[in-house]
Amino acid sequence: MGIRMTEGSTSATAGCPAQPSAAAKPPYLGFGLGLRTQHYADILDGDPEIDWFEVISENFMVRGGQPLAILDRIAARYPVVMHGVSMSIASTAPFDEDYLDGLVALAKRVEPKWISDHLCWTGVHGVNLHDLLPIPYTREALDHVVARVHHVQERIGRALCLENVSTYVQFNRSEMSEWEFISELARRTGCWLLFDVNNVYVSAFNHGYDAMDFLNGIPADRVIQFHLAGHSDMVNYVVDTHDHPVRGEVWDLYAAALRRFGPVSTMIERDDHIPPLPELMQELGHARSIAGAVLGPAVAHPAA
Repeated sequence: MGIRMTEGSTSATAGCPAQPSAAAKPPYLGFGLGLRTQHYADILDGDPEIDWFEVISENFMVRGGQPLAILDRIAARYPVVMHGVSMSIASTAPFDEDYLDGLVALAKRVEPKWISDHLCWTGVHGVNLHDLLPIPYTREALDHVVARVHHVQERIGRALCLENVSTYVQFNRSEMSEWEFISELARRTGCWLLFDVNNVYVSAFNHGYDAMDFLNGIPADRVIQFHLAGHSDMVNYVVDTHDHPVRGEVWDLYAAALRRFGPVSTMIERDDHIPPLPELMQELGHARSIAGAVLGPAVAHPAA
C-alpha cells in the first residue's frame, strides 16, 4: 500500500557499536493505537483506556512547533513507540545520515520503548516512492540487509524492530521463503520483529500460501509487537488499505499468533476513514477480549 504519513532497550556508548542480541527484551505494553491528529483533543482532554501509542517517526522529526509540543504531552502520560515509514532498510541507495540523525534526536526526546520500520525499500537515486516495496529473498539480499541493519543499530544505539510488509508480487529469483529470510535476519542482527497480522493474511491470500506457515516459521522470542488493521477485498486479491475495521479472518489469525507468541504488545492501525476515538477503542477492546480469552485477564489488562 502507499505510505500515508498521517500519523527500554540498552543504549550503546556514543561511537561504540550496539550489542542488540544481548539487549533485554522490551516490556509488554498491552493495547495501543496509532496516534492520529483527529484524536488529539480526546486524548489530551480525557483519560481513554489506551495503554500506549505508536507515532509515525517522520511526522515528528522536525525542529519544533505544535506537533512536538503535543507529542511531549502525550509521551509524558503514555508509553510511546516510534514507527518509521521511510528508512528504506533494504534499498541499495546509501543511507540518508541526516535522516538517522533526526531519528536519534527524536528518540532522545520521547524515549520510545522501541524504534521500528519496515523490511522493504521505499526509494532509490534520491527519490522516495512512498511505497513499501518488496525485496527478493536471496542470500545476496540477506547479506545486504544484515549489513544495513547493523549500521542502523549502531547509529540508534539499540536493536531495531522490523515489520513484515504486505506484498502483491514475488520474485522468481527468491531462494527462500519470507519467514526464512526474516528468521535469519533476526538471528544475524539481533533485531526485534513487528508481526503485522493483517500483512501476513494479505500476502498469504495474494500468493496462495498458508498464513500459519509464516506464523510458525519465525522465532517467537524476537516478536515484540503486533499490528492489526483492515484491508480491502478485491475478490481475486486483497489490499492492505488501513481504512476498514479488522476483518474476522485477521482476528482468527491474531488469536493463533497469541497462542504461538504469548503476550505481545498489540495495536490497531487506521490511516484513512478514521473513525471517532470511541469507535476505535471499541475495536481495541475486541483485541483485549481475544487476548484475555487466549492468555488470561492479566494480559488483557496489564495495568490493572
